[in-house]
Amino acid sequence: MNFDDVILGRRSIRGYLKKPVPKALVREVLEIAMRAPTSLNTQPWNFYVVAGDVLDRIRKGNVERNLAGVPDSREFRMGPGYAGVHRERQIGIAKQLFAAMGIARDDKERRQD
Repeated sequence: MNFDDVILGRRSIRGYLKKPVPKALVREVLEIAMRAPTSLNTQPWNFYVVAGDVLDRIRKGNVERNLAGVPDSREFRMGPGYAGVHRERQIGIAKQLFAAMGIARDDKERRQD
């Protein structure tokens, strides 16, 4: 695969199937991911793979915290957010995405899903 194929084949996935991923595939993905470059060669990896009831509890807790306005505790902080033309583009893309998915503006539950 050449560089053009990598860049042109890139996709951002935002919708996921509710179907289990085989353990062998998860292991393979993590083993490959560990070869990614890191800042100052620190290899700061810790993986937690969960499924079933544990995953359901994590999902539920995350939704509850988000809806309650509890700030997240990210290790890596993004900037203060987009402004100007970049914010306009972000909003425009979100509107197109929700329209394509048939999600109404006032359907907060589906917009958060």
